[in-house]
Amino acid sequence: MFCSVSTSVATCCVYCQLCVLYQYQEAQLLSKVMGRLFVINLEGKIYSCKHCRTHLAISEDIISKAFHSRHGKAYLFNKVVNVSVGEKEERTMITGLHTVADIFCVGCGSILGWKYEIAHEKNQKYKEGKSVLERYKISGPDGSNYWITHEAHAGGSDADDA
Repeated sequence: MFCSVSTSVATCCVYCQLCVLYQYQEAQLLSKVMGRLFVINLEGKIYSCKHCRTHLAISEDIISKAFHSRHGKAYLFNKVVNVSVGEKEERTMITGLHTVADIFCVGCGSILGWKYEIAHEKNQKYKEGKSVLERYKISGPDGSNYWITHEAHAGGSDADDA
């Protein structure tokens, strides 16, 4: 159990700090067991963690900028680096049922978005193995930051027209 509110991060109090801290501590424990933390430095137009500037992805790996999260815009990336992956769970999103796992920055432990493990709808299979980074959690290649918008969705998050 993650917290007293729910048995899963997806349905608890919108990523309460207790749940995020719990998963971050698990990731930190794993990195201590596995040895020294290895961070990949990227070249090109880089998206990085807004909090610690750890490199996460390059603009060439963006598949779609048409995704949305609870907090506003989100981008679907073909490849991300320097993240740890949380536990898999089922989430019903705008485009249907998916098995996803939250992803965290290895530098500071901030939750950044999610990784699609399994898409249960045939027309959503292209998402499998891909990651979504919430735009307000990352800095853009030009150092730009986004903030939580008024249009942020209260329900499940996913693509509009990926």
